[in-house]
Amino acid sequence: MKRILIVDDDRDMCNLLERYLQRKGFDTEAVYTGNRGMSLFREKRFDIVLCDFRLGDMEGREVLTEMKNFNAAIPVIIITGYSDIKIAIDVIKAGAFDYITKPLIPDEVLTVINKAIHGNPNGTNSNLQSQQAKSKLKSADPGEARFLVGKSPLTIELYRQVDLVSPTNYSVILYGESGTGKEVIARTIHSKSQRKDKPFIALDCGTLSKELAGSELFGHVKGAFTGALNEKEGHFELANGGTLFLDEVANLSYEIQAALLRVIQERKFKQVGGNKEMGVDVRIIVASNEDLQDAYRQGKFREDLFHRFNEFSIIMPPLRNRKEDIPLFARFFLDNANEELNKKVEGFEDEVIQMFLNYPWPGNLRELRNVVRRSALLSPSGVIGVRALPAEIAGLQWENIPKDPAKSVQRPEPENQDLDLKNAAAHAEYNTIMNVLKKVNFNKSKAAEILKIDRKTLYNKIKLYESVMGRNK
Repeated sequence: MKRILIVDDDRDMCNLLERYLQRKGFDTEAVYTGNRGMSLFREKRFDIVLCDFRLGDMEGREVLTEMKNFNAAIPVIIITGYSDIKIAIDVIKAGAFDYITKPLIPDEVLTVINKAIHGNPNGTNSNLQSQQAKSKLKSADPGEARFLVGKSPLTIELYRQVDLVSPTNYSVILYGESGTGKEVIARTIHSKSQRKDKPFIALDCGTLSKELAGSELFGHVKGAFTGALNEKEGHFELANGGTLFLDEVANLSYEIQAALLRVIQERKFKQVGGNKEMGVDVRIIVASNEDLQDAYRQGKFREDLFHRFNEFSIIMPPLRNRKEDIPLFARFFLDNANEELNKKVEGFEDEVIQMFLNYPWPGNLRELRNVVRRSALLSPSGVIGVRALPAEIAGLQWENIPKDPAKSVQRPEPENQDLDLKNAAAHAEYNTIMNVLKKVNFNKSKAAEILKIDRKTLYNKIKLYESVMGRNK
């Protein structure tokens, strides 16, 4: 029977780990300080050590170094609540076999332990391990926080719900503001499900026109409509066997909602213009920044379709309510930006972190990512200072923007910019849009309704003005 030493100042965590590992056939012993861990390590024989990086009396790196000096052959696995490339690479270089991040996922813990037992019995460090540690934190898109969980109570509860629903085949509704990471959570659910080896297909319903929605969802045959020069597979067909993620699902027309309901009920569909029925097996996850229950009560969404989707719902907390996570995500995005830009910006001034904590982040994680990337680009070296931040964070506070758009705080104009009528009108429109968005808690559907424009136009205007304002700062 393999013996595991657990060193963690969180007694509840130790108890949970001990019970879980004992059920898996391991003999465990837990201590709550680094000093006691090192003493016990010298006194008894252990096959593996699990050690928290941040202990009450010392850092896990010190415990790791001491243990490796005493017996270099024992695999030491570091536990950290800070999914950070610098920490990960440092502990791997110092001799750690691997690392795992909190909140702990039981299967991941067991996988790493089994890898330590069977994959690298000597626990020796290598460049390969270092590269694996780096790749563990990276995602396909440098801006996605797919591998960073966070440590705030709201985030821990969010991932507890994800772990509960992922192994099932339930349909899931994800509620949350724009930029909170709904697609990341949808991908996480897929990756933890039995469908993980099948496709994950995402579709933004907010950008679909009424005419093309059917073609995008179900595909079309050649000649089905003007411009249909070839047959096209729809998203349902592409996702067959896997997961289909429909973002901003409330924007689908009533007719498309009816067709969607039929597919979910019968697990069959026809391509636009086609006569042949095709069978399909997909799990559906949808996302919305407005309450679908309110939407069906107002006649904007089919009640029967809502109940089909509402087998399980998760509310994505906005970043302003997860302040403990802000420094972690800022560091994560900075590491990604350094790699993307081939730079070595070391971190943030304390004042910058404090501004990050005070700012309400209306664009949530997406806005934080963009701010960090921009600031990294403007910072030649050292740390990111206040001068590299955009005006709304460094100078203007969103709480101070009046509700009356006519009295709204304007962005400072660049000194050399010509204030012609066109520029003045653009800035006035931008500030009106942002004030309305703030008033409706950044619900783009409600904002578009108040502004008397369609949602797609609102999206385009926001993207246009953000790119223009970004260049002019």
